[in-house]
This record gives sequence, C-alpha cells and structure tokens, in this order.
Amino acid sequence: MEQADLRKLESRCIQEEAPKCVAACPLHVDARTFCSLMAQRRWDKAWQVLAKTMPLPGVLARLCDGLCKVDCVRKDAGGAIEMGLLERFCAENAKPVAPPRPLPSRGKSVAVLGGGMTGLCGAWEMARRGFDVSLHCTVLGEGLPALPDGVLDKELASLEKLGVVIHSGENLTPEILTSLIAEKDAVFIDSASVPSECTVDCDDPDSLTLGTTRIGVFASRADEHSAVLQAADGRRAANSIERFTQGVSMVTGRELEGPYASRLFTSLNTIDWVPPVASADGYSEEDARDEAKRCIQCECLECVKGCEYLRHYKYYPKVYARQIYNNESIVMGTRQANTMINSCTLCGQCEVLCPENFSMADVCLEARQNLVERGNMPPSAHEFALRDMAFADGERCALHRHAPGQSSSEYLFFPGCQLTASDPDGVETAYADLRERLGSVGLMLHCCGAPAEWSGRRTMFEESMAVLKGKWESLGSPRIIAACPTCLKTLRQGLPDAEIVSHWSILRAIGLPSGVIPKECTLAVNDPCAARHDAILREDIRVLLDQLQVAMTEPEYNGEIAHCCGYGGLLSEANPKLGMAVAEVRARGADEDFVTYCIMCRDMIAKTGKRAIHVYDLLYPKQDDPGARPSPGYSVRRENRVHLRERLLRDLWRQDETHAAEPYEAIEFAMTDHAARIMEERRILKSDVQKVLLQARESGKRLVNSDTGHFLASFRPVVVTYWVEYEPKDGGFLVHNAWCHRMKIRGAQS
Repeated sequence: MEQADLRKLESRCIQEEAPKCVAACPLHVDARTFCSLMAQRRWDKAWQVLAKTMPLPGVLARLCDGLCKVDCVRKDAGGAIEMGLLERFCAENAKPVAPPRPLPSRGKSVAVLGGGMTGLCGAWEMARRGFDVSLHCTVLGEGLPALPDGVLDKELASLEKLGVVIHSGENLTPEILTSLIAEKDAVFIDSASVPSECTVDCDDPDSLTLGTTRIGVFASRADEHSAVLQAADGRRAANSIERFTQGVSMVTGRELEGPYASRLFTSLNTIDWVPPVASADGYSEEDARDEAKRCIQCECLECVKGCEYLRHYKYYPKVYARQIYNNESIVMGTRQANTMINSCTLCGQCEVLCPENFSMADVCLEARQNLVERGNMPPSAHEFALRDMAFADGERCALHRHAPGQSSSEYLFFPGCQLTASDPDGVETAYADLRERLGSVGLMLHCCGAPAEWSGRRTMFEESMAVLKGKWESLGSPRIIAACPTCLKTLRQGLPDAEIVSHWSILRAIGLPSGVIPKECTLAVNDPCAARHDAILREDIRVLLDQLQVAMTEPEYNGEIAHCCGYGGLLSEANPKLGMAVAEVRARGADEDFVTYCIMCRDMIAKTGKRAIHVYDLLYPKQDDPGARPSPGYSVRRENRVHLRERLLRDLWRQDETHAAEPYEAIEFAMTDHAARIMEERRILKSDVQKVLLQARESGKRLVNSDTGHFLASFRPVVVTYWVEYEPKDGGFLVHNAWCHRMKIRGAQS
C-alpha cells in the first residue's frame, strides 16, 4: 500500500469527522464533549470546554442563538439539543476560568476598529495568536443586548490581560483609519460599529478572507446579526491577518472555517424519542442534566457495532488501516499486527454497513497477499488450513467422475470439502436425489480453493483453480451445481466461463425431494456471509423452508448485513479464541434454533452449544434430533472425506480403491477428555499422535515421568514436532496430553 492509497483509504472512514452540530457551529464548539460533561453535572469542566473555543465566553455563552440546532441529529428523535439554554446555565453556575495564555509576540501590530461583538472577538483572537493589538472604538460592547451586571466588564478585563490596548471613546474618522494603516501591519474593521465613512473602499469584503481593496485592511460584513456569526467573523479576520503577515496563501485549506457539512453518520435506530426539557426562566441543575443527557454523543462506528473483530481490537477502520500500513511499510511484519491482519473474516459486512463503503476485507486481504509475497507471513498462521485443503484435494479424498454408467454429464455436483467432511451421508443422499431427478449428474469432490485465497496465497489459489478447471473440462464442462455458498462464490470468481448454479436454485425449480416430510417448527435463518450479495440464493432458501413448513425468524444481523460465523477468512485458525467469540456473537443472535445452508456456519454455531441444523437435515433427514449433533473434530472430518470417497467408488462405480493402510494406522489408542480437548484446540490430528506412538514403540526412545509412570515421546514428520504424553493400557495406549511446535530441538525424534 502506497502512502497516497493510505490517505485515500483513511478519508473514507468518517468516525473522526466532526459531529454535525460541531461542524454547523460557526466557532466549532465541542458540543458533544460539553453535553457529556453537563450530563455528569460537571459544570466546571463543561465550562472549560466552552472557554477553550469561545472568545469572550462569558458574553458569548449568554448570547448563543444555537445555530447548531438546525443540523442536530437529535432533532429527528424528539427535538434538537437546547445548546443555548445549556450554555447560559453553565455560564451562570460554573467556576470562572482565566483567559487563555497568548502565544509569544510575533512582533506584528494590528489595529481593530469598532467595539461591537465582531471587533471584540477579533481583538481576542489576534491577541491569542501573539499579535500586538490595539482596539479603537467609540463604545465598548456596541450593539450588544443587555447582560447581567459585571459580565462584559470581566471579559474586557480578560481582553486586557491578553495584551489588548483599549482606546474607547474615540471619534473614529477616515483620518484615524489612514494613520493606523500606515502605522500597523494590518487593520481590521468591525463594519457594524464604525461610521460608514470609515468603510469607504472597505464595504465589500471577500467572503472567505474578509480582505478589502486596500492592502492590509480587512473588514467584517455589516449586515450580520447573529452574535455567534459575528464572533466567527472576528476569528476569520484573525486567521486572514495571520496568513497575510506570514506571506502565505490567503485561501488554501480554509474549507472548514465557519459552518460546513460534516460527513459523520449517526444512526437513530436505537434512539428513543425524547422531547427537549422545556424552561421559560432558564434551567435548574436537574433540567440541565436531563437536557444534556438527551445528547446521543454522535459517532458512526456502524461497522464496529456489527463486527466482533473490529470491537476486539478496540478501534475503527481508519486506525487499523494506518496500523496495517505501518506494519507493511515500516516494521515489515510484527507478530501482533500480523495477528490483527489475519483475524479479519473477510466477510464484507463492514463495507455494507459503512456509509462510505470502507472494506476492511479488502485492506486485510491485500496485506496478507503482500506479507506472503515478501516472505513476512508467519507460516503457522494458516498452515493447518492449507494442509487440510491439500488433504481434501489429495488422492484419498478428491474425485471427479461422470455418473455411474454415463459417459457425459449435463450437470456436475460440487458439494465442497467442508460439507463432505461434516455431513458425508447428506452429500451422498443429495447426489442420489440429483441423479434420480436430473439424470446425467457427475460428481466432483474437491476444495474450491477458498483457504488459499483467504490466506493471501494468490499463486496457490490460481494453481488450485487451474487444476479444478482442468478436471471440470475433462468432464465436458458441465453446468456446476454448488451446495456450499462459499464454493458458489469462489467458483464464480475463479471459473468465469462456467455456468454455476446453487443446489438450492435447482431444488426450488424441480421441487423438494420425494418422500420428504415437512416439519412444522420455528427456526432462525442464518445467512452465511458468502450469500451477502446473492439475493437470489437467500430467496431460494426461504422458499424451500416455506415449502418445508418452517416458520422463519430473522436475526437483527442477517441478509446483506449477516454476521460471520467465525470460520470465514480462516479466523478460527489464525485466532481461535476470537473465532469462538465471533461464533458466540452469532449464536446469541436468535432465541430459536438456527437453520443455515453453510455447513461451517452450522458447525461453528454448534461449537458454542447453540442448537443448529443444516438445510440438508430437513431435506435428507438421517437422525431424529440433528440440532443436537456436535461439530465433528478435525480428525473425524478427514476420515469422513476418505470414507465417503471409498464408499461412493465401491457402491456406485463398483471400484475398490481402498488404500493400503500406513503402519501408523494400526496403532490403537484412547484419549482422556483433557487430551481430546487439547488436540482439537492445538490442531493435532489422530494420525499425528499415531505417528508419535509408532516412532516411540519402534525406537524405544522416550522419556518417563517417575512420579506418574507416563511416557513422553516426540516425532517431527515435516516441519512440526509433536509430543505425546501416554501410558500403555489394554494392549494399546492411553493418551493424556499432546503438544506441537515448529522449533527444532536437538536430540528429538525425527
């Protein structure tokens, strides 16, 4: 990612955009923080927020006409926040603060003509910036409405503390203006507070800079009646005079001066309708607190609200994009940052939720690809998933054939490697149903290549897709029927010339399988993230469920904004703990049992203890209570693929291709519950343990624990070393624990 790309990307995340009220305020008062403090009855702290931004805060807080209310998001949920009343309460009840400390002197002098709100605020702003300011006026506070006794005097005293020299009672004439122009580096005219003859050649100031036709002379707009806009003119003049005296551009980068439109989006979906607190005589403490509580503390975070991954890392996409850029470009891959990059499920939910379509999936996938290509991706991040993909594509699991007795195929059933691993009986029954009703339906048992794509290994994905394409073409390029939503999406991406349809569209067209008995029940539909942008697929499922007499409920996050189950993007492999947290969020999305059409969604939800079924459990029922079926472990999943292939070859094609058993497969062992759980958590397969036990038996090299009598042995078949704690029992072995690591230990078995 280039820095220009980063800047463009960061600009699409609007979380750091100003709240609409702050953007609409001519002085950009931080109303959000102010209301938060007022709601906590922290009047003094709230006053500090106002005094930090407002010139002459004691005056302006009492005169604020609440221009922000027009853009207040709360206006559509009861009414805008009464900022004017809150500011007045705060001004009257908070502890006064000292005026701001001015910057060191610039050695530049400025004269301000006119003692109205604009002139006073202009003098305040320029004095803060380190200018030597003199204020010339006939009447101080000219045009201001009546204020409580002493309020204006206190602010004028603060003005003098800032270093402003006040010349009041002067008769302002064109001659005084001419002499000041000659003496000073710049002059600012409060047009509403000086005689009209003083504004000759200065009565049409530029709207952006307030500059006039006379060099070094700036003037406010005389027809401005809002106290806040008058104060903003004073600030605008100070900004212009600062630029003028520095000799820099007068116009560049001034888009956010004064009121502007903020891009910040804030949803009102969960906000209750509450009217403003009414008051004819000003607020009491309780009134002020209650009105401030109505502020909804505007922010976006739409993507964070919906994504456990984004919540887990405690920031939002703009920050993550910067972290990923730094990881790629500066530190070139750190463990912590790589984990964050590899923990995105790549599901695309954030892009749909984001008002600006910011895609963390695109950012993280590109980062993974770059890390892989530069050799900075930790091998362990996706190794197990890629080994499992290779196993699914290997000779013991993969298969591509025309239907028995057929020499060509009109269709090709592609169930996907995870459906065959979790529900091989369902795959077998579904294939029989398709052959019976469609005729020449071939079969392909293969991985679609999604793990390679998700891991950022573009070359591996392209190679996998090339192999898959070759097998498909060898069968005559038939129409592909995909049962898995991820396979459907991935195959459409990788095989653009193929005609690919979902199994669910086929069933919707030809009807439910013969003999299926509708089951009246209520289930929550889980849309997998791969179906996010496939409205037809989602509709097909609901039509089939309706035909099965299933009453459907919809989780809040479903359809286009569906939660991921925690498997997508290989999250459950790269960050298992977070993967389970994501699955648990999905499981809590409905009170009813779930029904889904992605087997990994079903299995991930089942891992949380939540009851879930696959649509195949309704179409091709095999047990009385499929919702109670546990998620199969990693070893079982591999065995299911192998046995399915062997069974299909034997029963359908009358071929016996049973592979000769490897020596380690003869090793029989049992596991304690602890060992079984640990093996799943650490991705240690039954075959890994068998290889260790065989090595230990044949070599006799093992350690013994003198206290328990347990043995400890190791074996390193390729790049991972496996350790097993066991004891001989009943002619076999009882495994108590298992470990694995990539370090190579001198003296260990290999």
